[in-house]
Amino acid sequence: MCVFLCGISLVLSLTSSAFSSLHPECEYISQLEKAEQRCLQNIEDHTNRSSQDCLPFWDFIHCWPSAVVGEIIHVACPSVFSFFENNTVSRNCTHTGWSDPFPPYHIACSVDDNIPEESYFAKVKLIYTIGYGTSLAFLTIAVGILLLFRRLRCARNYIHIQLFITFILKAVAVFIKDATLFSEDTDHCTLSNAACKASVVFCHYCVMTNFFWLLVEALYLNSLLLSSFHHSRRCLWGFAMLGWGVPVFFIALWIGSRVYFEDTECWDINEDSPFWWIIKGPIVVSIGINFILFMNIIRILIQKLNPRLIQFNNSSQYRRLTKSTLLLIPLFGTHYMVFNFLPDYFNVNLRLCIELCIGSFQGLIVAILYCFLNQEVQKEVQMHWLRWQENSYGVVPPGAKGSQMDTPF
Repeated sequence: MCVFLCGISLVLSLTSSAFSSLHPECEYISQLEKAEQRCLQNIEDHTNRSSQDCLPFWDFIHCWPSAVVGEIIHVACPSVFSFFENNTVSRNCTHTGWSDPFPPYHIACSVDDNIPEESYFAKVKLIYTIGYGTSLAFLTIAVGILLLFRRLRCARNYIHIQLFITFILKAVAVFIKDATLFSEDTDHCTLSNAACKASVVFCHYCVMTNFFWLLVEALYLNSLLLSSFHHSRRCLWGFAMLGWGVPVFFIALWIGSRVYFEDTECWDINEDSPFWWIIKGPIVVSIGINFILFMNIIRILIQKLNPRLIQFNNSSQYRRLTKSTLLLIPLFGTHYMVFNFLPDYFNVNLRLCIELCIGSFQGLIVAILYCFLNQEVQKEVQMHWLRWQENSYGVVPPGAKGSQMDTPF
């Protein structure tokens, strides 16, 4: 089951803490291996001394004792499934040997309705794989457009590019970690090597940088509205240090703590670990600050859009800014506030849906809203397309010349 819970670092910790100290699948396998060893040892001890009609055997789920013909043996569902109903499975000893179990394991040991089923996690994995894959394609095109056209190079688009890159890196990190830790040929229960740990570290870093660049977007827009931001290289370098440098510090601190105090498995289990807050703490704080800045932007816009407080020639500019601000929820990651201050194990199903499924499409939404639907980008692309047509065919459609670039807010 854990193969479907590895899409994002935050969800990894909440799913493991919601069930046990091991991945649920790993604990199940571990318990079965121990039971099998005990059963095989018991069979070996009693093989030569047994005179029963049906010999003891291991059916990969239970150890069945010896029995005589006509005897019915009842065993309880595996104890590892603590959330399963306490039902029993039976076998009948016949002249031809053991009968098939009745009722079958999947019926007698059915999963309780409150526990997510395997099919649910399969759907979650499918959705977030489509989401990250689509986002990766659109974000790559968006970054190429913003870097290709010289007239689009400004502080605002510079910050957008950095944010787009973090979404790209996060999608790549998810696919790398899925391939490294949870491929079918990998025993992720016992895997503990440099490659798997590096994939986990890379994923955590990409997630942190994404949240910090969301914070940079919020800080920049607040500064823009307050007319206190100066387009200087020093400010942009400060934003770059906040977005890329600060996560490096926390990731390095977390790596050191895991190496010296908690060097277990592949560093992907964080239940009850105080060191997990080295990563989770800054992310929780950044989400909280983003939400405060989001509310502050709404407050500023309400004040500035009051006709008595602004001049007529500025009203259209602020109305455009208001329209953009209404689309800031995906840009600021406001949807993460739903679970930001709740325990990791709270409503795992809904949390998986919001943080994995919806979160995987966040990069796609941001790329569409802040690149492909941006009038400045559209006019620049149209201008180069018309220029290419003129150079190639000597034809310019009517009304193409004299078009003006829209002034960015």
